[in-house]
Parts: sequence; structure tokens; C-alpha cells
Amino acid sequence: MQKPSIPKGTRDFSPLEMARRNYIFNTIQSVFSLYGFQQIETPAMENIGTLMGKYGEEGDKLLFRIQNSGEKAASAPEKGLRYDLTVPFARYVVQHRENIQFPFKRYQIQPVWRADRPQKGRYREFYQCDVDVIGTNSLVCELELIQIVEEVYRRLGINVCLHINNRKILAGIAEVIGQPERIIDITVAIDKLDKIGIDNVNKELLEKGIPAEAVEALQPILHLNGTNTEKLDQLEQVLATSETGLKGIEELRTIFALYAASTQDGNLATYEPNGLQVELDLCLARGLNYYTGAIFEVKALDVQMGSITGGGRYDNLTGIFG
Repeated sequence: MQKPSIPKGTRDFSPLEMARRNYIFNTIQSVFSLYGFQQIETPAMENIGTLMGKYGEEGDKLLFRIQNSGEKAASAPEKGLRYDLTVPFARYVVQHRENIQFPFKRYQIQPVWRADRPQKGRYREFYQCDVDVIGTNSLVCELELIQIVEEVYRRLGINVCLHINNRKILAGIAEVIGQPERIIDITVAIDKLDKIGIDNVNKELLEKGIPAEAVEALQPILHLNGTNTEKLDQLEQVLATSETGLKGIEELRTIFALYAASTQDGNLATYEPNGLQVELDLCLARGLNYYTGAIFEVKALDVQMGSITGGGRYDNLTGIFG
């Protein structure tokens, strides 16, 4: 008799695990609600046209496609399991915009699916806890997301550091090293810096066809150090010829200043807040192509593991749907 099993990259949850998970979800949900976010849900599957082309070439390869949805094959649109909650949210906004009051603050806590290689801490089916704001360009939204991260992990008793960068800065870096059209290749490689090291990042860039002189020009940027203010000051000199890069620096200065001002005894001169540890990380790129501004990742300080929260600003994603 064949032993019962479940698909690779999925898992069962025992009553004890469910109790722990529900405690975490309830804590997160209470903070989302505290900041005025409203809950929605979207279907597990979307039309494949909704999902394709939103995550970049690598992300599109990880979509789970549904081969038979019980409809006549000739007439039924192809479907796929949702890869994340952001693109379905953008579709939701376009479809229901007549009934939405903007700015719209929503949260979702639902499972997503990725046809990734299963490994420790990385599953093909997992939950995301998402918050998004649509209908405003204000950088106060970034401040609010930082405060949500701070409050959630404070309630859960987990010490964390929030890493922040800006996609405009990354675009500016690609410009000043003479490779603006290769920004995706560059960001995908440098995003792996903490996992594979600088030598392997450089090797990957060269293997992707980035000229050796461009890789060499990138090195001082990858090795910037100091406080957040010192890094921004150095970066401002490096990106002096890139209007896009300077715009990204300006946005980060504003976010740091807003957060410092919001915390008790925050130092406005150095953007060093008296609260959550926030670090400018110029190697943070995140793989999703739809990000256009600030990007975030949160890492636990007392446990050796990967990022436990991530996200960023994306502009005009709903425009993809018409």
C-alpha cells in the first residue's frame, strides 16, 4: 500500500501549530486594523493574463498554471494560482473602483503559491499578510508601514532591523555605470550579496554580460558604509549625474526624517530614530519588477534566518489592467 503523502513544498498544521499561527495572525490583524486598513479577500486562482508579466521573467516561471478548470478547454481562459496578493489587489481595485473610496487602505491574509524549489523555510504554498495603500503619492504611507512593522514585532516580542532602499537609486546606479538597460540583471545579482558574497555577485554580473569596467565601477557603491546619513551623502556624490537616482535619495531622506520625527527623542539631524532599527541597505533590490520607489525587508536580529517581511512602493500597477 502506498504511504499517504502531500505535494512537495506544502505542509500540514497540527492543532498546536494552528493555535500559534492564529495568535500571530490575530496580532498582525489587530495592528493592521489599528492603522485603519480594511480586510478583503480574492480568489485563489486568477486568469493567467492577470498574473503574467507582472513579476518579471523569473517570477513568471514560478506561476502555477491550472490545466483543467472544469470548463470547455477551447473557450475557457487559462488560469493560475496567485503568486502574491499585490497583483490580485490591483485587479480588484480596477474591477471595483466605482465602489471604492480613495485613498483605499486594505489588508489581506491569505495563502499564495509559487513553483519554487522547496528548501528549508521556503515552501510552494505559504501565507502572506499584506497591507497596501492606493490612491495617494504621499511618503507618509512609507512612514505608516514602518510604524506597523515596529508595532507588530514589538507585540510579538521579536527584535528586528528594517532594511530600506529605493528602486530609483538602483536605477541611478545602473545609469552612472553606463548600463541603464541592464537594471534587472544588476538588481537580481546584487540582491544576493548577503547570500553568496561579493565575489560570486561579481561573477554572476560578468556571466550575464555586464562589462568588466561597469562591474568595477559598481564596487565602491557596494562597499559604502557609515550611518544612514553618511551613506546618503556619499551616494549623492556618486549619483550626481542621475536625476532618477537623486530623486530616490530625496525620497529616502524624507522617509528617514519623518520616522525620526515620529519617535521620542528622534535625531532629525542624523535621521537616527529612538525606536526600530532602520538601516539603509544599498544591496537590497527585491526581485519583483513592479516596485518603483522605497523597498523594505525586515530581518530578525536574534535568529539566523532570511527576511521575515518585505515590500515596497509601486506606482501605476493598476494601469496595466486598463
